[in-house]
Amino acid sequence: MDYGIEVRDQEAVIRLRGRLTFNDHAKLRILIGEMGQNKLKRQVLDLSSLEFVDSAGIGMLLIAREEMERASKQFVLRGAAGQVKRVLTVAQIAKIVPIED
Repeated sequence: MDYGIEVRDQEAVIRLRGRLTFNDHAKLRILIGEMGQNKLKRQVLDLSSLEFVDSAGIGMLLIAREEMERASKQFVLRGAAGQVKRVLTVAQIAKIVPIED
């Protein structure tokens, strides 16, 4: 997994690319730290360039949500497609994290 952060209006948009799996735990921890450090209250994970996510990746997204909640930041997922969207749907993540198209 790779990522890039872009500041737009009043939100930080973090675009994830590639595959989000157990092997990305350390990278995602660094990303969560960066999200917590920036001043913007709305943190959006753009999943439109993410090709694959496994159950460990879903767990890491939930960790990110918890960390953003502790930091009093809004956490949103955006643009999931294909396998990623199917996994998010099956895991019923929308009940826990807002998902935008």
